[in-house]
Amino acid sequence: MKKPLILLVALSTSVFSLQAQKSEKEIIKNLDQKSEVYGNIAQNIWEFAEMGYQENESSGLLQKTLQDAGFSIKKGVAGIPTAFIAEYGSGSPVIAIMGEFDALPGLSQKAVPEKESAGMAAGHACGHHLFGTASAAAAIATKDWLAANKEQGTIRFYGTPAEEGGSGKVYMVREGLFNDVDIALHWHPGAQNAASAGAALANKSAKFRFHGVSAHAAGSPEKGRSALDAVEAMDIMVNMMREHIPQEARIHYVITNGGKAPNVVPDFAEVYYYVRHNNRDVVIDIFDRLVKAAEGGALGTGTTMDYEMIGGTHELLPNLTLQKLMHDNLSDVGGIEYTAEEKEFADKIAKTLGMEKADLDVAKNVQPYKTEARAYGSTDVGDVSFTVPTVGLGTATWVPGTPAHSWQAVAAGGTSIGKKGMMVAAKTLTMTAIDLFKDKKLVAAAKEEFLEKRGPDFKYIPLLGDRAPALDYRN
Repeated sequence: MKKPLILLVALSTSVFSLQAQKSEKEIIKNLDQKSEVYGNIAQNIWEFAEMGYQENESSGLLQKTLQDAGFSIKKGVAGIPTAFIAEYGSGSPVIAIMGEFDALPGLSQKAVPEKESAGMAAGHACGHHLFGTASAAAAIATKDWLAANKEQGTIRFYGTPAEEGGSGKVYMVREGLFNDVDIALHWHPGAQNAASAGAALANKSAKFRFHGVSAHAAGSPEKGRSALDAVEAMDIMVNMMREHIPQEARIHYVITNGGKAPNVVPDFAEVYYYVRHNNRDVVIDIFDRLVKAAEGGALGTGTTMDYEMIGGTHELLPNLTLQKLMHDNLSDVGGIEYTAEEKEFADKIAKTLGMEKADLDVAKNVQPYKTEARAYGSTDVGDVSFTVPTVGLGTATWVPGTPAHSWQAVAAGGTSIGKKGMMVAAKTLTMTAIDLFKDKKLVAAAKEEFLEKRGPDFKYIPLLGDRAPALDYRN
């Protein structure tokens, strides 16, 4: 059951009315003046805490925010009810800003510095309530600049659901929705401010389902064929396989259904697997071996197996032309200063992470620029980056030292700490978008680098194949 909203969001057109703003500096000042409005929007999405493809209220709120600001809205794109595109302007260049808004299951948490569930099914442990809101704020600010200066070009906001395992952007890329975009911008909440070259692992995920024969586990075990045995047999083989895959690869799994009672031989069981590596071809190879292990588990236990592809993403293709621009703009914006109350909260969070106190200089400063990065996680932004030149950044929305997908991230994301970091991202995205509208040569240079890195023989093939969006994968 969802909590009632604790904040009312001002969405009247007067909030977003266009003033006579010409300079980039004035546009950024106007963003500062709207920080409370955007903070309220983010807080409401934090309270909604809707999981992938279930983000009806979150998506609806962002759509209304952008529509009230003068954007046209295309709803339910790519066969996904919560995916949408908001657009303002006409002609080229077409600059896209991506926004996510899905929460993670099982990470309910109040905005307090000790572990305390908010009594909900999910929580924003990756900060996507901030992600979608800051991106929308940047799109609106950029639109204001375009209108005030009577500049030609198109600013688009892409409402991209189900990043957490659902590969929402992949379906949008597959549908051709990014084909006419010149540059795509994104960001992500984090524990520091950085706009160096990004990296992400390619990923394939699937749910393997085994079907057996139920029977009384004590009275007639010989008549049963355990689907759970098949899952465990597969897991054992995959765990042995780990010794014989590239050391950079990662395989994760969770048994999502293992039966209901010990005295009933399970006639159905399911295990959910991820495979990751920084090269999609390696991911494809390991995943194919995973399927063989599943087939072996079924064969050895007298059960049958089928599997459903859930997600599949490319690795991230960096663009240094754009990345240096983003870094320079982030450096101009700078990090955040904590109030005394925020410092007290941060130090309490730090202690839960095994630290004496929070290193607040990390939140205040911007990390040095680097042209290379090591990947640990995955994102469906990867598929966008192989379609159009793409650039991103991260800002300190969490207490320094906080890992993503933790209750500590949920907690900070529901406070003023998260909202301050969110506005750093909104300003940086806005400045970068304006720079691209002002400098067509920069856009051309980014495209040239993109085509060279992608290679002349590249052909986009989605790793999740031709399946329809996995709208029920969180059910």
